[in-house]
Amino acid sequence: MFLILYFNSYLGFFRLDYLPTLAVELVGALIIGIIFYFLSPRIINTCIKAKDWIENKLQTTPMQDILYGFLGTVMGLLLANLFTRAFLGIPWIGGYIPIIFNIIMAYLGASIALKKKDELSNIISSSLGTLQKKKKKPAVINLVKPKILDTSVIIDGRIADICRTGFIEGTLVIPGFVLEELRHIADSSDGLKRNRGRRGLDILNKIQKELDIEVEIYEGDFDDIAEVDSKLVKLAQILEGCIITNDFNLNKVAEFQKVKVLNINELANAVKPVVLPGEEMMVQVIKDGKEMGQGVAYLDDGTMIVVDGGKKYIGDTIEVVVTSVLQTAAGRMIFAKPKSL
Repeated sequence: MFLILYFNSYLGFFRLDYLPTLAVELVGALIIGIIFYFLSPRIINTCIKAKDWIENKLQTTPMQDILYGFLGTVMGLLLANLFTRAFLGIPWIGGYIPIIFNIIMAYLGASIALKKKDELSNIISSSLGTLQKKKKKPAVINLVKPKILDTSVIIDGRIADICRTGFIEGTLVIPGFVLEELRHIADSSDGLKRNRGRRGLDILNKIQKELDIEVEIYEGDFDDIAEVDSKLVKLAQILEGCIITNDFNLNKVAEFQKVKVLNINELANAVKPVVLPGEEMMVQVIKDGKEMGQGVAYLDDGTMIVVDGGKKYIGDTIEVVVTSVLQTAAGRMIFAKPKSL
């Protein structure tokens, strides 16, 4: 009896009024299966490419950026969940507003955290330093500021000699965007620029390998700032350091923004021998000057000497008497006249 009832119920599935619906479902399933059979290779390849792109992006992105982006996303989601509960009661769209709001706040949180990562790093380091000072006994305060090198002073090369003498204290900071600019110069099609860029890279290698001074590569960048000089000033403000340069314009801009600057040219001028009016010296006149009758000579340190009436002595070594000394931002210029006059 039970077998008969079971058999009758089983046959109920195959009644004639169910056959059209069953046929449509079978045909639809078959069509969808065929479509996905042909599209599945493309879908799989797209997923693999997306996976590879994400892996490459994560590998090339600094760990600091990943951490700050994650923290910014979490903070954005927390803020979104605090405010979206008020929209749940709205008919029709109440269920969709939280989703949209979460996406927007997560993006804004990550974006703001990445753009302000340098300021956040400075705040965190300052907070940790304050906590450590409270826990530890009072110690001697290190007043040595980090020295940030710009592109011009690296190419100039004299910074290596100055570091060798021991006059530079503290850490030398080489920004990543300065290294990138040096690399572009070294890859230039212009032979002179290419040689200057390669010289700068050689100087950095010498400082890092041969000299007993701490060198730190700053990997951060300021994407919202285009010019390298402005990035250097911003970095000096964040690190509370000073810029080493021989660029006159960068010097003025940094001083205007209250950033300390160590100018190599000013140092070179400061250590040149003092020459007073009335002193005598032997010089060789090598070319004529801008004014009529003037001759030009140079000291061993490159100081220009303008000899009044020295044009007729070009090529000769004569004794001159210093009449005046002019100190400019570009250097020192000495005016003299032949002693025989």
